[in-house]
Amino acid sequence: MRKRIIAGNWKMYKTIEEAKSFALEVKGEIIESEIVEAVICPPAPYLYELAEITKGSPIQIGAQTMHDEIEGAFTGEISPTMLSNLGVRYVIIGHSERRMYFNETDQSVNKKVKAAFESNLTPIVCVGETLEERESNKTVEKVSNQVKNAFLNCTGETIAKAVIAYEPIWAIGTGKTATADDANEVCHAIRNTIEELYGTDVANKVRIQYGGSVKPENIEELLTKEHIDGALVGGASLDSNSFLKLIKAASYE
Repeated sequence: MRKRIIAGNWKMYKTIEEAKSFALEVKGEIIESEIVEAVICPPAPYLYELAEITKGSPIQIGAQTMHDEIEGAFTGEISPTMLSNLGVRYVIIGHSERRMYFNETDQSVNKKVKAAFESNLTPIVCVGETLEERESNKTVEKVSNQVKNAFLNCTGETIAKAVIAYEPIWAIGTGKTATADDANEVCHAIRNTIEELYGTDVANKVRIQYGGSVKPENIEELLTKEHIDGALVGGASLDSNSFLKLIKAASYE
């Protein structure tokens, strides 16, 4: 059984005091589990504080993006080694908002994925289609190509450790959610893509999340599906009670 993973993507929200308060509130409520893993991805300025607060707890800290170079003259950027040194374990790569607003491409995603692996970070690689692509029956083609490009020239051994987040772009922050069956179908297609490239053993180890207006009210149905191993959550992860409900819902076999 793949260990489920619930990751909260806070995007550009919260003050440092709100972030610390959240971490302290959930720290004592989340226990070590073989079934589910809890990840918080705060804005970059809060990574150190939250890593310190959650040290020794089951909660893992993730970054929302990073540069693909270890160091250099890249004003405003943060490197994978910096993240590792802070105690960060996960990093979101290729979120649709990064692709849309910051011109990230499949090629830049691939560079970041390889850099993450090299710095002992676990990439949460985001893939997903637009509404137009879904209505044109191009969903599977789009996400499969994104997966292939993201892991280009990576080994099966490293890919087995990765997390892939299927986030239909039309469902992010809109209140719309793909049905559990639709989400599972695409997650299955993603797993098939990994299997074609790297074999069944690797495909069975990769964890695939669903993201897009996930909340406590719909998480349980999503997690009943065979190929959905967790969720990448936006708005519903900003409230500590809501986040804890998501973790609780994912804690049952």
